[in-house]
Amino acid sequence: MSVQLGMPQPRGEADAPLPSVPAARPGDAPAGLADRYGRRATDMRLSLTDKCNLRCTYCMPAEGLEWLSKQAVMTAEEIVRIVGIGVGQLGVRELRLTGGEPLVRHDLVDIISALRSNHPDLPISMTTNGVGLAKKAAALKAAGLTRINVSLDSLHEATFTQLTRRPFLDQVLAGVDAAWAAGLGPVKLNAVLMRGINDAEAPSLLDWALGRGYELRFIEQMPLDADHGWTRRNMITAAEIRRLLSEDFVLSADPRARDGAPAERFEVRRRTAGSDAGSGPVLGTVGIIASVTEPFCSDCRRTRITAEGKIMSCLFSREEFDLLGLLRSGAGDAALAQRWQDAMWLKPKAHGMDHVGLDAPDFVQPDRSMSAIGG
Repeated sequence: MSVQLGMPQPRGEADAPLPSVPAARPGDAPAGLADRYGRRATDMRLSLTDKCNLRCTYCMPAEGLEWLSKQAVMTAEEIVRIVGIGVGQLGVRELRLTGGEPLVRHDLVDIISALRSNHPDLPISMTTNGVGLAKKAAALKAAGLTRINVSLDSLHEATFTQLTRRPFLDQVLAGVDAAWAAGLGPVKLNAVLMRGINDAEAPSLLDWALGRGYELRFIEQMPLDADHGWTRRNMITAAEIRRLLSEDFVLSADPRARDGAPAERFEVRRRTAGSDAGSGPVLGTVGIIASVTEPFCSDCRRTRITAEGKIMSCLFSREEFDLLGLLRSGAGDAALAQRWQDAMWLKPKAHGMDHVGLDAPDFVQPDRSMSAIGG
């Protein structure tokens, strides 16, 4: 497949209406994807599909989720054009491809190849559940994928199956190893701990990752499950994760600047028996993404595009702004960029609100689950 940018601009660009986005006052919004709180989005998360071949309990219902139609989802050409606008006009400096599960797109390798051709220096990463990755890792690397994140919540078959509702642990582990062998490093692993299910596994999961050179990140469960069963009381907090890991390891702050990253990183050393001090060399790092209890919203640099081309300025936002519909109406790149800027200018302060706090009485969980948003 050949996908090129720089297509002729459709006529009517200046006249394209933007009725769904209340525009900022002239002169208010600086260039790029800036918002009212002084943040600027440079990290683009783009969902390729809402479909997934797992049914993780913290993300999707056991059954019955309706998928988007093929016509509703962005085509490869539309994806390449939108990314081109973000990179070329709006200051996007990193791209993460997400889902659903991006590996289920038959044209995934072609999309990455086209993106790499147009943006030789752009870091392009992908988040995947790893099912089927073993067969595609080498091709993804050859196409231009920079690195990969794989979801892995357990190393035990029964626990993995309980959490994902699918018996595919062997496939995921094979995919992780294949990604490493293909050069898609650093390979990062994402784990969500669920109380009474896999929380006791935290130290052994970290030990396993460190021994293979993988970077593990624990993620607090967020209220983005399709069943809307999340409760603050039942989630494993960042503080609890640190306590669990302290059974075997000593964590110290990573000296590298966080620089807007969602994960707070720690250097890891083996714990010495009977001591609070670590011994020996740094074994690697571990990250903790504490969106709920230790939010980092004040330095958020992300902009999200859903699989059907909707702009979501915040993961928890209940407002979406249609970019794909405008594109398909014949609008030019300048009009698309303006809509994107206007949408991001309205980005809420935190958690879909103008104040921080998933415990706040006015917090309302988004209708979309994580699989339908793109992480």
